[in-house]
Amino acid sequence: MVALTWNLFHGRAVPEAGRSLQHAFADALASWAWDVALLQEVPPWWPGPLADAAGAVERHALTSRNSLPALRRWAADRWPDVVKSQGGGANAILVRGQEIVEHRAVMLRRWPERRVAHGVRLASGVWVVNLHASAHSPPRAQADLDRAIGAWGRATPLVLGGDLNLRDPRGLERVASRDVDHVLVHGLVRAGAPEVLDRGPLSDHPPLVVSLTSDRTCAVSGRPPSGSR
Repeated sequence: MVALTWNLFHGRAVPEAGRSLQHAFADALASWAWDVALLQEVPPWWPGPLADAAGAVERHALTSRNSLPALRRWAADRWPDVVKSQGGGANAILVRGQEIVEHRAVMLRRWPERRVAHGVRLASGVWVVNLHASAHSPPRAQADLDRAIGAWGRATPLVLGGDLNLRDPRGLERVASRDVDHVLVHGLVRAGAPEVLDRGPLSDHPPLVVSLTSDRTCAVSGRPPSGSR
């Protein structure tokens, strides 16, 4: 399984593009080889079109600043570099080539900003969990990660990735890292060197991708996460 994680920077570019980049992000995702894509800071109306362009199915969870969604979308589509994160936020999981048989989300905190971990169970039995942890506070970010791991602690195999806002995350085996973006696993092993993809000016984070394979010493349980809702 090839897992990709990418923070989309609320659909913006560096330097600023001054226009909606939905199609550019969709084309980039469609062009890369992956089986699961863990996306953070996604405009809430993007997950469906991104999945359609990539030949994938998606599940997403809303994060922060999602009141008055029609107004936020109207403004963000026209002036994304002015509106920035005020356009609203979501995290999304895109899956190619497998059925999603379950989707669960866990509220990690409401203050100082709403943080959610969400995961999908694939037909193969693998749980894939997406997390954007708290910014500007490594202790809060590690606490978010600890809560997410605790919620899915009995799931094997497990992939947990995203923008963890930590340079040295603790709790699971780390198989790919780039700055604060990581892929962590339990019951899987890395099948090759991780790669940072060229995304041009899109986002302030590059995509990180890694190939994973089964750890034959771990059975696929497919058990649902504890403490989830």
